[in-house]
Amino acid sequence: MDTSNAVTLVLGIGNTLLTDEAVGVRVAEYLTENPAPKDLGLKPMDGGTMGLTLLVEMEDADALIVIDAAYLNSPPGTIRVFEGPDMDHFLRTRGRNPHDIGLDDLMDGLRLREAVPKDRALIGIQPEILTVGEAMTDAVAASVPQAARMIVELVRGWKA
Repeated sequence: MDTSNAVTLVLGIGNTLLTDEAVGVRVAEYLTENPAPKDLGLKPMDGGTMGLTLLVEMEDADALIVIDAAYLNSPPGTIRVFEGPDMDHFLRTRGRNPHDIGLDDLMDGLRLREAVPKDRALIGIQPEILTVGEAMTDAVAASVPQAARMIVELVRGWKA
């Protein structure tokens, strides 16, 4: 399969008013401000707190990466990549909050439409706090550039 024109939707989700919950959105913003090489076909997008309107964007993508704060039982700022079936399993078994349900529902919508991309991943970043506030903690803010680099390397691997 020719992947030279493939588009990878990089969907950052989270609530930017809840400190470290904003990390997914901040990674998408970082990739917008510091673009990856064009041949990787990354399309960063602020998914906010989700919604069914994102289903069309997700369905049109050739590959999908979702970035979100996730409880990983690790130190704040820890990043884990869950690819393919591991992503599906993690989403089905982790604790829920209002936008997790939306992400799970969107993935089910893609399944029903037979549009789940083979190349898909969830980038989970361990939050420190999730209280009202617009600034992320130092540990989580420091993970943003590293998560962006991991996304670039992941997509390079998919295109190899």
